[in-house]
Amino acid sequence: MIIFINDIPVRILKPGEKPDSGRYNHTIDAAKEAVTQARLIHHVWVDNVNETSFETLLGLLNSNVPSNVLTLILTVVDYEGILDFLERKFKIVKAAGGLVRKKEKFLMIYRLKKWDLPKGKKEKNEKYKQTAVREVGEECNIQVKLGKKICTTWHTYTMNKRAMLKKTKWYAMDSMDDSRMKPATEEDIEELRWMSRKEVYHALEHSYKSIQYVFEQYYEKAENRLKAG
Repeated sequence: MIIFINDIPVRILKPGEKPDSGRYNHTIDAAKEAVTQARLIHHVWVDNVNETSFETLLGLLNSNVPSNVLTLILTVVDYEGILDFLERKFKIVKAAGGLVRKKEKFLMIYRLKKWDLPKGKKEKNEKYKQTAVREVGEECNIQVKLGKKICTTWHTYTMNKRAMLKKTKWYAMDSMDDSRMKPATEEDIEELRWMSRKEVYHALEHSYKSIQYVFEQYYEKAENRLKAG
């Protein structure tokens, strides 16, 4: 499971699981030492994380003090317990979105000074796949054909002083008709643009870490299919 807290990727591993050594350059054993802001430098693996140390980490990541941490990997003592903690701590919002393809190009939206992908909240009794297609249609005014699921992301934010955790399922899609494509300005979308892979690379420098992750997962799955073929 990966959660983006204050746009910092936090990967949660089950008890006993260890990350690849190339993924971190600092280690903290939460069972033996305190987790402090000063110890969170660049890519950090924190082992033996319980509910108390997890809550401490949440506070540090959401602090107004500038952080030097780039990625965080947590091996937790009780995986299900951490999931329960998240459900108590945050209001869970369910959403879905799409990575839309048109030949060799991808559809990006420009909203709130960031390049993003179309997505939106799931309605009652609606399936995630239906949400993804509907939201792409509403935000971009295009018709798409639904493809395979790419991944699920979680990210935190605050609304009306309430801590929110958004669960978003992402799907690959193919454009069927973009002849009437236009941005939903009422959703704060200023621009829609078809981008090459190189253009996406540069756009992601002005995006969110969660959107970067969606593209990484998409490319990884595409490469694996090529190898398998």
